[in-house]
Amino acid sequence: MSDSREIYTNQSGVHDNLEKVVTKHLNAEFRKPPAEHTVNAFHAVAAVIASQPDRPLIMDSCCGTGVSSRLIAQAHPQAWVIALDRSAKRLAKEYDEPLPENLIFAQVDCVDFWKLARKAGWQLHKHYLLYPNPYPKSVQLKYRWHGHPALADLLALGGLLEVRSNWALYIEEFCVALGIAGYTTHTSEAAEVMVSSVTSNHYEAFKPGDEYMTLFERKYCQSGQTVYCCLSQLS
Repeated sequence: MSDSREIYTNQSGVHDNLEKVVTKHLNAEFRKPPAEHTVNAFHAVAAVIASQPDRPLIMDSCCGTGVSSRLIAQAHPQAWVIALDRSAKRLAKEYDEPLPENLIFAQVDCVDFWKLARKAGWQLHKHYLLYPNPYPKSVQLKYRWHGHPALADLLALGGLLEVRSNWALYIEEFCVALGIAGYTTHTSEAAEVMVSSVTSNHYEAFKPGDEYMTLFERKYCQSGQTVYCCLSQLS
């Protein structure tokens, strides 16, 4: 069985400043200029998808070595699957199986790529954020995706957003942030709840199927940890 430490945090619940931070980011443009390598990668990806523009777009952000990206591409052969990660080393991992023809890897800063995609008017069919870095210290709220200045760009891309984590509080905060932004969250495909305030608590344990989506998911589950999932239809 794999050994994985559970997350330690000095927070006792949803961050006291979450509503303030989310509201600020939703009402202010994130002015960070995109890095040149991400701009170049975006144009390269855009050129590929322009060859078959009618295909739905699925994004797998912070995809790591691309285990999830391959599974997503195989499950959605009709769609373009755009897999993003900042690490060339992780993206360069070799597999025995050939790359699905609908899968596009890009070494980018996700924050910059989201901004460029939003500016270009992209609308996603699905968007995966699987086991993002939790940044568990209270002072690190602004580094979590739901507390990051890029939140507005992330939400504007639309689609069915799926977030998974082994930290219940991360998912709880993400659901609350979505509620502040006016979105409905789903704790499973069959259940739907409206998150309307920072005191809402709508998330649940998630049991992966026979095939783990990521190496982290496998490690967490095989070490006996509970993983959590939140879904939201953004468009």
